[in-house]
Amino acid sequence: MPEMVPGVPRSELRDDLVDVELISSDTVYRGHVWNIDQDRFQLGDDEIVREYMAHTGAVAILAIDDDDRVLLIKQYRHPIRTREWELPAGLLDITGEPALAAAQRELAEEADLVAGRWDLLSEFATSAGGSNEMIRVFLARDVSAAPEVFARTEEEAGIEVRWVPLDELIEAVLARQVQNSILVIAALSAAAARSRGWSTLGAADAPWLRHPLERG
Repeated sequence: MPEMVPGVPRSELRDDLVDVELISSDTVYRGHVWNIDQDRFQLGDDEIVREYMAHTGAVAILAIDDDDRVLLIKQYRHPIRTREWELPAGLLDITGEPALAAAQRELAEEADLVAGRWDLLSEFATSAGGSNEMIRVFLARDVSAAPEVFARTEEEAGIEVRWVPLDELIEAVLARQVQNSILVIAALSAAAARSRGWSTLGAADAPWLRHPLERG
């Protein structure tokens, strides 16, 4: 657990994991990347049917250097027709690959970097009413060039890389100039964690108990 910060009480606010009676679960649409599932379940006295995007989950990396600069990448995202600033990130689409290993792989593949220190910064559900997607964000420090430069294709072929001071990134977030949800949450989490001497960070290999695929 994060250590107490003077003057800031530890919150008892917490989400509750719930095991409902699942009556049926079917894939009603199979897509190129994601499927749509339909679940019928019992919640109290009600039998409910819900469709949602079935997602593997993903990891993202907030890499920060000794000058408090954050590594950002810009790439095209077709659903919103925008080239947006993001963090290096990727799907948990390799069976059995731990989240930390996936983050290390993605940092190398998208930014040609490795890091000597990894910590858990944040984790969240992106759209709990319509998807089971969960994101885990890692803080990567002691960064250096990877021994291999990766070839990139499709949207990643046009990636733009920039190191931005964390304080400048926070200003861009507060001015609503960047909109990627992972970037916004990670940047604000990093600023808050830094203000507390990074005492809120978790172990990089901590169990991910809230991830639906881990719960079964």
